[in-house]
Amino acid sequence: MSKIDPKKKVAKPIVDDTNQQLTALTEALQRERADSQNIRRRHEQEMSSLGDYVKINVIKDLLPVIDNFERSIKHIPNNLKDDEYIAGIKSILKQFEKVIKDLGVEKIETVGHPFNPAYHEAISMEEGDGDTETVVEELQPGYKINDQVIRHSIVKVKPGFLNNPEDKVNKGE
Repeated sequence: MSKIDPKKKVAKPIVDDTNQQLTALTEALQRERADSQNIRRRHEQEMSSLGDYVKINVIKDLLPVIDNFERSIKHIPNNLKDDEYIAGIKSILKQFEKVIKDLGVEKIETVGHPFNPAYHEAISMEEGDGDTETVVEELQPGYKINDQVIRHSIVKVKPGFLNNPEDKVNKGE
């Protein structure tokens, strides 16, 4: 007859229970790590979005200043065009333009391009013939960062063909 060791009977359930606990704790740790990574990723996205939001608001505040510099340069009397003071004002405008360009801001293309309500705000429609609404005059420049519009371009629109000769070919002319 063989003798049954009571320790062996007791040890197997303890090992099984310990393995189950180890598996459960490992799974819980993996879930916590995944949650931690998700929180970190979400925080980074929120900080990036907040940075973009602040940048856009600062740029919105600067755009009227840039507009005023551009208007003042357009209305310089002929006798002052070569004045050093005017050259200084022009260099300030160039500096503003460089700063916003370095921030990723770009002007929205207008004159000669098709009208796009996502980027342009039309205030008048001139008469013309054609199927494509084309921007013929820019009254106020618009700006964007990537595809996010900071300010729409205010434009005049005229139906007609674009300056691109391929567009006439595509229309069947």
